[in-house]
Amino acid sequence: MYATVQELVDALTPEEKAGLCTGAAVPRLGLPALRVNGLHSQESAGGVCFPSACAAAASFDPEAARRMGAALGREARCGGAQLLDVPDVNLKRGPLSGRSADTWAEDPCLTGALAAAFLQGVQSAGVGGCAGRLAVINQETDRRTLNRRVDERTLQELYLPAFETAVRDGQPRAVVCSAGQLNGTRICEDTALLTDTLRGAWGFAGAVLAEPGAVQDPARTLAAGVDFAPADAGWLVDAVQSGALDESVLNRAASNIIRTLLAVSTQPSPADRDRTADRSLAVELAKQSGVLLRNLGALPLHKGQKVAYIGAFAAHPRYSAGHPRAPHVTSAIDAAVLHGRKIHYIEGFPADRDQRDEAEFLRAVVAAEAADAAVIFAGLPECAELAAADRRHMRLPECQNNLIVRVAAVQKNTVVVLHTSGPVECPWADDVSSVLCMYLAGEGLGEATDALLWGNADPCGRLPETWPLRLEDTPCYLDFPGDGVTADYREGVYVGYRWYDARKMPVLWPFGHGLSYTGFVYRNAQLTADEFAEGDSVRVRVSVKNVGMMPGKEVVQLYVADCTGTTGRPPKELRKFVKVKLEPGEEKQVEFTLTAQDLSYYDETLGSWYAAPGEYKILLGHSSRDIHATLSVRFSTPRRCPFVIDENTTIGELSKDDRTAGIIQQVLAQAGNTLTGGNAGGSEIASSEAVAQMLDSMPLRGIVNFGGPAAAGMITPLLEILRAAIQ
Repeated sequence: MYATVQELVDALTPEEKAGLCTGAAVPRLGLPALRVNGLHSQESAGGVCFPSACAAAASFDPEAARRMGAALGREARCGGAQLLDVPDVNLKRGPLSGRSADTWAEDPCLTGALAAAFLQGVQSAGVGGCAGRLAVINQETDRRTLNRRVDERTLQELYLPAFETAVRDGQPRAVVCSAGQLNGTRICEDTALLTDTLRGAWGFAGAVLAEPGAVQDPARTLAAGVDFAPADAGWLVDAVQSGALDESVLNRAASNIIRTLLAVSTQPSPADRDRTADRSLAVELAKQSGVLLRNLGALPLHKGQKVAYIGAFAAHPRYSAGHPRAPHVTSAIDAAVLHGRKIHYIEGFPADRDQRDEAEFLRAVVAAEAADAAVIFAGLPECAELAAADRRHMRLPECQNNLIVRVAAVQKNTVVVLHTSGPVECPWADDVSSVLCMYLAGEGLGEATDALLWGNADPCGRLPETWPLRLEDTPCYLDFPGDGVTADYREGVYVGYRWYDARKMPVLWPFGHGLSYTGFVYRNAQLTADEFAEGDSVRVRVSVKNVGMMPGKEVVQLYVADCTGTTGRPPKELRKFVKVKLEPGEEKQVEFTLTAQDLSYYDETLGSWYAAPGEYKILLGHSSRDIHATLSVRFSTPRRCPFVIDENTTIGELSKDDRTAGIIQQVLAQAGNTLTGGNAGGSEIASSEAVAQMLDSMPLRGIVNFGGPAAAGMITPLLEILRAAIQ
């Protein structure tokens, strides 16, 4: 009847427009109410429980995320869903966040790539993808009211890029904006973020939804760029009638809602459901998510070994967040029995509480000592990882730590399997032979764990976050979760591995880490050019060979290190990655393309991204701390950061700029006699390093202190020369 979105909007009454924007249907025009299905609701409705985002991120595989998204999209369509929520696109700022299970990683490059791929998969099934929660949501404590104070550079470099990638490459039908404030502005009322950035800079063309509890002023919320704001529709009608809200804003919002409704399939399609195939996929993805953190030889277990399985998680695994009750969960014990393993199960400790039973402990220790190996299934109880509440510490239940130490004391082949959404302290890490982290890997966790323990699959997961030694080492320790009113992000761009690497701090396991049952070597790393200019690109190539005895997958990680002298840049930053499958003896060449953007940081004085001219290191490796090849490339650009020169400009600043370095060096050379005698004190400045350090922070006017009255007349002409050089 109505051929276009505009015709539908024109046919709506003001009340119906407001209703669409606040969650009501318009039956007379066949427009249903807009709703978003969560991943956990899919699982609860009988869908396959796939790995949580924390586990899927460990795959370091966008194609795996795309396949998972497609399967979940098909499941959602079977239930008549319109929109399916993507796992949280925010970063893991620290290990305690209550949404840790539903968040991908600590790095924007990895997070953005996985989120975009997941969205592509969901929307390939005819269901709209929904990216959330924009932006800077890294805790649950007070999140609906908290003001997050983040400097512009940190915002642009860390917390927005993953969303930009998800929007540009994933093309979601909807984006959810969060409750709370960002730098003093309510996020759902932030015109600069929702209109200028999201729609303008990123090109988003879908519907912007405000999460429940975010809206205080519906009219201001819509005016800022939100299209769907759960509220009383009468408020919007009154606002239009009073002139507080321009009707064109209501029309825009209604148009975006209608466009989204028309773009997605609302008809259930049971024929698309293949639970057997989807469950097989869930098992496959769980195998890719397992991260072998430590292995001194206990793994893989061998056929015929007598193995003690200890811990209630062996029988009742933690496989997901959100309290799903998937009907077809196979435990590690079930899988072991199915494959005829020689195992003996002792509960040892419960899965749902910190409870020590000395008799049960003794049974476990005796069984472990009598076995060829002991596998302890440990992790956090479900009550410790509630989605609506942040964790207060990184510790496992004390009963688990105690039993692990006691078992390791009598059994050299002790293996710990961890079920958790994020890092935990492991005080026994040096006492056990092997540690396998399965995160929360979905209903296929049991089969996947069995395959990885017994060598039927090669561990190929990598850590999407750094595992610190203790909570006190984390970058936001002193500022998390804030004072109830404000959360200060004083660590700036130093989040995750950027923080630990900058401080050269020991960690339990670094970002990107993960062991294998086979081995890989990197060879023939090279650049297609030793230098390139802005607007051009350079390709990086490296060959990777499987030198082991079984098939495996290596994750090649490319980091960039700024060697130009630009202050405030992390030692290295992940810019590219790829997962490569290799048969024994097989070798493949991997190629990456780098542009100026890959070298850039956000410069607040320019208000844009900027790569300084000079040298950059290209690091290729297995983790942030396991670099196998280092290459150097020089970059040139005509662009310059604003440089204001006055008598307080330091000699160090002038020396770092190639336009002024030569001039200031001549001045210093002329003043050399003065600096080694006279007013300088001669022998007191005996060290060239000390002189350099002193000069680096000396303002231009300080020359007068060394040259006396005669030098005072040098300042004005010198300033003119220096200013002319930077024009």
